[in-house]
Amino acid sequence: MATVHHWTGLEARALRLALRLSVRGFAEHLGVGVRTVSKWEKLLTSTEPRPDTQAILDTALTRADAAVHLRFETHLLESGRPATGPGRRVTVVGPRAWEYESWTDDLDRVVVALSRQDFTFAGNLLNQWLPRFKPLELDDKGLYLFARSTALLGDLQRDRGAVIGPLSAQHSYAGARSVFTQLDIPRRIAQLDLSLAVIAEMSGKLEVAAHRYETLAVDDRLSRRDRARARLWVGTALSKEGNHDYAARVMLLATRDFEELAEPDDWSVAHQKLALAHRGAGDLNKALHFIDIARNTAVTDSPMQRVRLDTAHGHILLSDPATVDDGLSVLDHAAKTAAKYGLSHQLRSIEGITAMSEGASTPRRR
Repeated sequence: MATVHHWTGLEARALRLALRLSVRGFAEHLGVGVRTVSKWEKLLTSTEPRPDTQAILDTALTRADAAVHLRFETHLLESGRPATGPGRRVTVVGPRAWEYESWTDDLDRVVVALSRQDFTFAGNLLNQWLPRFKPLELDDKGLYLFARSTALLGDLQRDRGAVIGPLSAQHSYAGARSVFTQLDIPRRIAQLDLSLAVIAEMSGKLEVAAHRYETLAVDDRLSRRDRARARLWVGTALSKEGNHDYAARVMLLATRDFEELAEPDDWSVAHQKLALAHRGAGDLNKALHFIDIARNTAVTDSPMQRVRLDTAHGHILLSDPATVDDGLSVLDHAAKTAAKYGLSHQLRSIEGITAMSEGASTPRRR
């Protein structure tokens, strides 16, 4: 949005044109004489409104909507008046009106790109905006877009395996949470708390993650779907800690929530996690039953979810000596997909599962 540090007749005329008012209409809008406005129109930069009128013009510009600001800046640029720089009278603070729209559209494209694991495209879009503006230059709408961009950068970093450190998902999520706290948007703050709990789980802090998930599973700031996800992830963390039976019970409740909410993707993911919990408990029949449901009902075709399903399926097959070779084949396919799309965290997980299986088994025929 534009801010005028010192008005001349030129800026006043640009504001009149931006408001689409006649000389008389502009004078009435400001509460000044028609002769005064006519003088500004004639003398332009050679005349300056009185201090009290400067304040009136400031107010008129501040109260104008984004379309008026856009036209005002355009008229100034067309008149040859520089918009920014030392000693110049008009500066543009934060994004212009059309930039807000472009930024919003690009973030929607980032969401789609991340769902397809097109990390290069998503990163290029985010890098067009995040370095462009400093938070102190932004109004509330700009800060919201900045925080949302930072959170999406965290999603990108998380999916690529950059979990902790200065250039990591943890750092980005914390930054986004700080801005949403400044804007006082409780739902977004809670969603970032949920993302940070996922980071704790991914970095091996299972007890911390489970406690955070338990708290968020009953947090009214979150939607029912997000609360169900938190409940599902309580089960995931518990299962990783070895508490498989209780984990399965918790996950089953989340599965029922997803069914009632008509969320097929989440419902499929929940069955995948249930399968792993039953594998951990040693019930391979139930594990195979639930992984088959997950594989047959998955709606999304994202590489990430294909890798997760294949990893879970392969892990279960490795648990039965009769299907070890099948399990290794499934995991090999998952590893190739993970490598192709840059899914570093998933690739490390697959390699760890394979190494444990090979270390625990006797030499097999080739």
